[in-house]
Amino acid sequence: MGDVWQDVLSVQPHPDQWIIIGAAAVALAVVLLGQPWRVARNVVTIAHEGGHALVALLSGRQLTGIRLHSDTSGVTVSRGRPTGIGMILTVFAGYVAPSVIGLLGILMLMAGRITALLWLSIVVLAAMLLMIRNLYGVISIVATGAVVFGVSWFTPHEVQAAFAYLFIWFLLFAGVRPVIELQRQRMRQPSPHSDADQLARLTGLPGTFWVMVFLLVNAAVTLLGVWMLFF
Repeated sequence: MGDVWQDVLSVQPHPDQWIIIGAAAVALAVVLLGQPWRVARNVVTIAHEGGHALVALLSGRQLTGIRLHSDTSGVTVSRGRPTGIGMILTVFAGYVAPSVIGLLGILMLMAGRITALLWLSIVVLAAMLLMIRNLYGVISIVATGAVVFGVSWFTPHEVQAAFAYLFIWFLLFAGVRPVIELQRQRMRQPSPHSDADQLARLTGLPGTFWVMVFLLVNAAVTLLGVWMLFF
């Protein structure tokens, strides 16, 4: 454990540029292709609900539970004022969380904190596990954590670096597609429970406006992440 702790605190060398580019290409393919996306979208749901949960806590709300479902939907329940800025920020956080987490991850990778990033991910997943309230959610969190732990514990630094870049690229790229899927769902089968429609009730601005805000924020964050690494 002493060696692991030293690795977590130490700075790892940056991988070759072709590894970073290759990880970005694979991550983009996972987002664009149907079958890989259906599996990997569970990770996006974890990030989405984690965003709701974190902002709920930061805004002073009481977090009561998180549920993750096999259709890659999820629900985060918190107690507090049903209106106001805290509630607005809590609802808003979900769809922008994956891209923002990806950008923060890029900052850690640029600083050479590859192992620290992996172990921080494990800690966050463990914290979320305490709030999960259904079996599929437990399985999803444990499976994701097991993969990250296996890479961080059993593989050399080169493999850890490739995996970390793949993981972060995926989160960065994966922010846009769920927003598009949200709008398609709203057009096909409107639901008052979507994040965009909840924001519409809270703010008086139409749900489509909030969909566009989600899309613009995620696209801007993605472009910023790409620029930071390559330019």
